[in-house]
Amino acid sequence: MTKVNVYVTLRESVVDPQGTAAKQALQAIGYDEVESVRIGKLIELELEGTANEIDTRVKEMCDKLLVNKVIEDYRYEIEEVAGK
Repeated sequence: MTKVNVYVTLRESVVDPQGTAAKQALQAIGYDEVESVRIGKLIELELEGTANEIDTRVKEMCDKLLVNKVIEDYRYEIEEVAGK
């Protein structure tokens, strides 16, 4: 079994209203050093296959469904899950 963590973030050119709201809230409660906040998401997958198959399939999943490539970027990390 292989675990894949997919990290999805908004592209730098896209306005992040949720990040802006979080920044303002943090500053309002005294964290004045916060200059910027960007909110993203983490997608955890567990799947079977060879390293090459998993790499190919994860790219396909991201490109076809998991990521809006117009406004989002992604990266992923592949790791083995022991004992499953």
